[in-house]
Amino acid sequence: MRTLTPGKIRGLAVTSSPSGIFTILAIDHRDSMRVVLDPDDPHGIPAQALTDVKLGLLRELGAQATAVMLEPEYSAAQAISSRVLSGGVGFLAAIEAQGYLGDPTARQTSLLDGWGVAKAKRLGANGIKLLVLYRPDAGEVTEAQDRLIESVIAECVEHDIPLFLEPLAYAIEPGLGTDSAEFAEGRRSIVIDTVRRLGALGPDILKVQFPVDTRYETERKVWTEACLELNETSPVPWALLSGGDPYDLFKEQVRVACDAGASGFMVGRALWGEYVRALATHQPQMMEDIVRPRFSELCSVASSCGHDWGDRYEMPAINERWFATY
Repeated sequence: MRTLTPGKIRGLAVTSSPSGIFTILAIDHRDSMRVVLDPDDPHGIPAQALTDVKLGLLRELGAQATAVMLEPEYSAAQAISSRVLSGGVGFLAAIEAQGYLGDPTARQTSLLDGWGVAKAKRLGANGIKLLVLYRPDAGEVTEAQDRLIESVIAECVEHDIPLFLEPLAYAIEPGLGTDSAEFAEGRRSIVIDTVRRLGALGPDILKVQFPVDTRYETERKVWTEACLELNETSPVPWALLSGGDPYDLFKEQVRVACDAGASGFMVGRALWGEYVRALATHQPQMMEDIVRPRFSELCSVASSCGHDWGDRYEMPAINERWFATY
């Protein structure tokens, strides 16, 4: 087991429940939220409209979450300065830029210019989130992604703040989509090989896709076997991401993943997608009748089935002179 440092322990404690479970509201979306708001003209969405939507979600749901995931352009400082982000809710800061370099079968991540680990920590973030499109078998692109991840890990070590690393699989075969049956066949091995490779680099938490595509694989036994294999493979705690799956399906994925060893979930569009798309006049009732109860249900599932992230780390021995070498 790896030994955590005090700053990372604090960051993980603030972003999880007292029992070590993550129930995190993800609203750090940018281009994907634009598409939800207006599929026909996503780039026509003004910045203030994105901020208003994000702060509205945070105002309605933040108190239920152990932490929220925010980005600097439209939500982080805005949520803090408006005091919509409660002092009792943890804050993860996204540091990746929108978009990826290169062709769609060789995805390379870039960091947001003018932003990074040091500034996020200075703003008060309790953790750093880095999303990378990732294939362990993509050759030079994989090596470049590894170098970027290692550099962010080193910065997080320097500033003693935990890194939540989110790898997303993509297709390296031209013309093949991630929603295809062909891609679904290899998804389990891609996700688990990614967890093995990236877990060894030293992130603190992995934010992971469900290891099988449940649109094609309907056997719950297979879901469980895949999640158990993922849990056995991962050297660090992991939490499940929603990836835009329908709510009812995501709820069952959370149950299976947490039973297998996950430390909770981080949910975005599966929770608030329908609400954001609805007419403004319908949203208050939807929030009361659908969105807030769904979040409570997810939190209940994770709290009853999830595994404490602290079980996978050693806590450091602290003496009265610890600060001299900190």
